Amino acid sequence: MPADGRGSSGVTPISYKEFFRYGIFGLAVAAIVAFGISPFTGGIVQQWSRSDVEARSKLVFNAIQPLLSRDVEDQAWDRLSDLFKRVALDKKILAVGFCDPEGSLLAPTPEMPASFSCEKSAKSENESFASIASGGRRILVAAFPISSSRGRSYLVILTDLSFAAARSSQVLAYLLAALAGVVLVLTVGTIIFAVLMMRGWMKALRRAVEEVRRGAQGVPLQLGGSSIDREIHKLLRSAEQVTFTSQIDWTPKSLQEVLQSVLPGAEVLVLSNREPYIHNTSEAGTVVQRPASGLVSALEPIMRACGGTWIAHGSGSADRETVDDHDRLRVPEAAPAYTLRRIWISEKEQDGYYYGFANEGLWPLCHIAFVRPTFRSSDWQMYRQINQRFADAVVAEARAEDPIVLVQDYHFALAPRMIRERLPRATIITFWHIPWPNAETFSICPWKAEIIEGLLGSTIVGFHTQFHCNNFIEGVDRFLESRIDREVQAVSLGGHETRIRPYPISIEWPPRELEKLPPPTECRSSILAQFGLAEDTRLIVGVERFDYTKGILDRMRAVDALLSRNPAWTDRLAFIQVAAPTRSKLNAYSKLQAEAEALAAEINERHRGRQPLMHLVARHYEPSDVFRLFRAADACVVSSLHDGMNLVAKEFVSSREDNAGVLILSSFTGASRELSEALIVNPYDTEEIASAIELALTMPIEEQAERMKLMRQQVKEHNVYRWAGTMLVDAARSRTRERVLGLATKAGHGVKQI
Repeated sequence: MPADGRGSSGVTPISYKEFFRYGIFGLAVAAIVAFGISPFTGGIVQQWSRSDVEARSKLVFNAIQPLLSRDVEDQAWDRLSDLFKRVALDKKILAVGFCDPEGSLLAPTPEMPASFSCEKSAKSENESFASIASGGRRILVAAFPISSSRGRSYLVILTDLSFAAARSSQVLAYLLAALAGVVLVLTVGTIIFAVLMMRGWMKALRRAVEEVRRGAQGVPLQLGGSSIDREIHKLLRSAEQVTFTSQIDWTPKSLQEVLQSVLPGAEVLVLSNREPYIHNTSEAGTVVQRPASGLVSALEPIMRACGGTWIAHGSGSADRETVDDHDRLRVPEAAPAYTLRRIWISEKEQDGYYYGFANEGLWPLCHIAFVRPTFRSSDWQMYRQINQRFADAVVAEARAEDPIVLVQDYHFALAPRMIRERLPRATIITFWHIPWPNAETFSICPWKAEIIEGLLGSTIVGFHTQFHCNNFIEGVDRFLESRIDREVQAVSLGGHETRIRPYPISIEWPPRELEKLPPPTECRSSILAQFGLAEDTRLIVGVERFDYTKGILDRMRAVDALLSRNPAWTDRLAFIQVAAPTRSKLNAYSKLQAEAEALAAEINERHRGRQPLMHLVARHYEPSDVFRLFRAADACVVSSLHDGMNLVAKEFVSSREDNAGVLILSSFTGASRELSEALIVNPYDTEEIASAIELALTMPIEEQAERMKLMRQQVKEHNVYRWAGTMLVDAARSRTRERVLGLATKAGHGVKQI
C-alpha cells in the first residue's frame, strides 16, 4: 500500500470527491432544467385540464339532453332545478343553469356566481367555451344551444379551473423529483463504471507490461481477449512509433548531433554487398573507384557522418592488397571517417549467391519487368551460406552486445534472423532498396517463407514507399502464421515484433561533386565539345546501369519516334545515354547491352544528319562526370519500368542550381511520388515519352524554373541525412523500449505491483 493511503489502483479516495462533486453538479443541472421547462410544462398541463373539462361538459350535456328538452317544453322549472342539482354533485362542476331566449338565468344551482350573466356567455349558435374570472378564480363556461318552441335557449355548465394549476404544480414537482433521481442514478452509475473501468485498465496495463516483459525474454506475447487488453497493446506499440518531426536542417553535422543525442556511444554497422570504395589494379598502379550505385550514394555520406564499420564484399582486383591483416581499411583515404571490412567470396560462390539467386531470382521477381525469375536449389544453398558468412562478420565486428546494424538490400534477406540469433539485443534495421511485389507474384519463389522469416528477424524493415510496405504485410499474412497489427504496421513472430516502415531514400544535399564543377553554362560547352555537337543542340541525357529494369531501350525508341513524326528536330537535338555495364555474366544483361548498341546504330542510320543523334556511352562514369552531364542537359529521361526509388532523378534535380532543365520521370519509380513537378510518363508508352521529350525541349524557361524550384526544395528537405536520421531515431526508440523491458525484467515481482 503506498504511503498516501491509496489502493493499488490509486483511484478510491478520489472517487468519493468525484462522487460528491458530480452529484451536486447533477442535482443543480436537474433543478435548472426543471425550472427552465416549468412554463412549458404548466401550459401543457393546463391545456390538458381544459380539454378534459370541455369533454366532461359535453358528456354531461349529451346525458341530460332528453330530460332537459322535455322540461324546457313543459316549463317544469322545479324538475329542471332538481336535475341541475344532481349534475352539480360532480366535484369538478361548480354550477349549472339555464338561459332562456330572453337571456334570463333560470334554475341555477346554489354555487352559481352572482356575477354570471347569460347576456355575456350564451350567444353562439353552436356549443361554445369561454373563461371568466370570479372571486379570484378562473372559471370555464360551457354553453350548449337547445332549440324549443319558444326559441333558442342554452344550458350553461360552469367548472372551476383552479384544480388545473394545482395539477400543474404537482406534475412539476414530480418531474423535478424524477429528473433528480435520474441524474443521481446516472451520476452514481457513471462514477461506479468509471472506477471499475479505471481499475480494469490498471489491471490490463499490468498484464500488458508483463506480457511485453515476457515477450522480451523470448516467450510469445499472448494478447488478452478483452478489448481493454487489445487497446493497451495498441497504445504501447503506438507510443513506440512516434514520428520524428523536429524541424532540422539536415546536414552531416546535424545528423551527428542527433545521433549523439538519441544514440550516445552507439555502435553502427552497415552490411551490404557493394562496397563504397573499390581498389583495382591498372597500368598506372592501384586506382580507387566509387561504384555507380544508388545504395552507395545513399549510405556513404551517412557513414562519413556517424562513423562505424561497413561490411561488404571485396570485389576489386587490388582489394586484398589494400586491407590489413584483419581485412579492414579506413576510408576514405583522404580523410578517414569509418572502417571498411571486406568479405571474400569465391567466383563459384558469386555465381550462386549474387548472379544466381539474388539477380536471376529475386531481382526480376521483385521488379516485375517481364523477365522470368530463375530459381535453383544450388543457388539458394549458396545464398544461405553467404548470408551466414556476412552475419558472422557482423558478430565479429560488433564491440558491444547491442549494436545498430543496417542491413542493406535483397542480397541479405536471411542475415537479420541469423544476426538476431547471435546478438539478441541488437537493433537491426533492414532496408529493402528494390520494390516488394504483391503476394501473388512473390508466391513464385520456392523459399518465400524462409525469406520473410529472415527479414522478420529485424527490428524494423524499411521500404521506399507505403505501397511496398503494404505488399510485404500482405505476403506475411499469406505465407506465415504470425500476428499482424495493421493499424501500427507491426508483425509479431516467435515473440519478436518487427515494425514495417516507409523510408523514402534520397541523396546528400548539396552533392559534394558540385563543389569542384564549373557553372552549368561551362559544363554545357565542354559536353558539346566532347561529343562534337553544335552550340545550339538541344541535349537529352540518361544515366543508368545497363539493366533491363531501367527502360533504356524504351527511351531510345521514344527519341526515334519523336524524330520520325517531326523530322524538324533532326540535327537540333542529341541523346547521350551513359550506361555502366553490370552483371555481364548474366545473359539478360549482356543481351541488353548488345541490343542497345544495335538500336543506337540503327537510329543514327535512320536519322542521319550533320551530327550523330544517339551517343551510347557503355562505361563507368565517375560521379563528377555524371553531374557535369546533368548540368549540361536540357532534359533528363528516367524511364524505369519498375524501380524502388531511382536516385538518378534526384541527382539531376540537385545538379541544377540554375533552375533550368526538365525531368521526364517514369510513374513506376518511387521518386515520382515525391517529384510530382516532373513530366510523369508511362515508360511502356513510346509515344507518350516522345511527346514528353518534345514538351520538355519547348518548355519556357519560366515554367522550367518554377518546376525545378519545387523539386529542389523537396530533395533539399528530404535528403539522405533525413532518411538516415529518421531510421536511426526509430532505432533509438526501439532501444529505449528494450531497456525499459530489461528494467522490468530485473524488477521481477515489482512489475506486478505497478
